[in-house]
Formats: sequence, structure tokens, C-alpha cells
Amino acid sequence: MIIAIPAETNSLDSATCVSFGRAPYYCLYNTETESSTFMTNLAADSAGGAGIQAAQDLVDQSIGTLITFRLGENAAKVLQAAEIAILKALNLSVADNISALQEGKLAPLGEVHPGFHHGH
Repeated sequence: MIIAIPAETNSLDSATCVSFGRAPYYCLYNTETESSTFMTNLAADSAGGAGIQAAQDLVDQSIGTLITFRLGENAAKVLQAAEIAILKALNLSVADNISALQEGKLAPLGEVHPGFHHGH
């Protein structure tokens, strides 16, 4: 299974990014090979719909689980339609969140927020 985590830098020691759609990078961790790669979030600088585009980009990477602090409702719909599990991140590094997942310490993300719309 591939796990995605928004990251501030392209390192396992990176802080987990508070923003989902505007995260600079996503760590893609493969639980079977225990390897990680980082993808640049091409949606981070978009004028609007960053979360939706980022969610679709992750769906295209065939992830099975997303670990994040928060998520907009439109991005959540994209992920839920693809049957991707959404778990609440802990205020730890990317690597520590992966460990927490493997130890069964992460809970489902309880709520999603309304999408942010510029100009309102």
C-alpha cells in the first residue's frame, strides 16, 4: 500500500505540512518495499482548487491512505470516491507519522472543513 503525507521538504525528517492542498511536497511511502519517494505538489501555486487538484494527483499515484492534519470537503470527496483512507496526522515528522500508522496509533480524520474560496 502507498501512503501519502503532505511534507514541508522532500525528506522523511521533514515536518508534516499543516496544509494539504498547498503542501510543497507529498511523501509517498510504500509499505511493501519500505521505500519512499517525494513528489512536488504542482497544485500548490494554483489560484484555486489546489486541494482538488492535489487529491486527484494522489489518486493518480494509486495511494491507499492519506495522513493529513486537515482537508477541504472538495478534496475529501475526490479521495473518498477513490476509497482512500484519510487519517489524522500527529504533530510529528513525516517518518514519525509513518511509524505511528504502522503501530496503529492514527485515528480517522474526524471532520473536513469547507473549501477555501478566494474572493469571498
